[in-house]
Amino acid sequence: MEIIENQTFDQERALYGSHDLCVRHCAFDGPADGESAFKECANVRAEDCFYNLRYPFWHDDHLVIENGEMTPNCRAALWYSQHITITGTKMHGIKTLRECVDVTIQNCDIVSPEFGWSTRGIRMEDSTAVSEYFMMRSEDIVFRNVRFTGKYSFQYIKNALFENCVFDTKDAFWHGENVTVRNCTVKGEYLAWYSDGLTLDHCRIIGTQPLCYCKNLRLIDCEMVDTDLSFERSDVEATVTTPVVSIKNPYSGHITVPAVGEIIRDDPAAKGEITITE
Repeated sequence: MEIIENQTFDQERALYGSHDLCVRHCAFDGPADGESAFKECANVRAEDCFYNLRYPFWHDDHLVIENGEMTPNCRAALWYSQHITITGTKMHGIKTLRECVDVTIQNCDIVSPEFGWSTRGIRMEDSTAVSEYFMMRSEDIVFRNVRFTGKYSFQYIKNALFENCVFDTKDAFWHGENVTVRNCTVKGEYLAWYSDGLTLDHCRIIGTQPLCYCKNLRLIDCEMVDTDLSFERSDVEATVTTPVVSIKNPYSGHITVPAVGEIIRDDPAAKGEITITE
């Protein structure tokens, strides 16, 4: 590998088309304000670098980013790239990750609206994220020990597993398909409307009007806190371990719950069964 250390680059396409390259302690910043520093590169390592310019990693193959900092000026940092590993990095520019394949993210701090759109094969662990429209239309997702804050997260995703995560988010998992959420806390309004094949396993669910208009919905020993108007027109099999404020017109299936403040049945097509255990 060629090694470049302790340099500053601000020109357009500074390292365009590079192969077998290790860049250490470098800054991508300066008055020339050049874009696309690593465009069309392959087999690149970037260690302890500072990114303050736009579009640095586009159309790259086999990329490792370690202990980096992407500022808010580093917008759309990783697009159309594959086989990516990112560790210990601050990703603070809008639209950081999009249309990428085979991505591993560990111990990172993400502050990035519209992060992760249309990405396939992403694994994220031990990280935090603040975003809006986070991971929209992405597929083949595995998240473990991720703490997320934002709105409109995980919409239209497919084939996903979330374990030991905390999500404080509005409108999460809308239209999601084949999603499993295990040992997680999910707080927010209007959880998972229009999803198909969502399983919540030993989760804590907090907030108004969750889990409506769902198909093939399953809850396994979940807590529900401040959840009113739950399960409206959903096909659901659920075992709930805490009282629910209200359940409205479950469309089909069976819900087992220790107590319900109110059961609303004003839709004759809603035939879901509710069993009170206490």
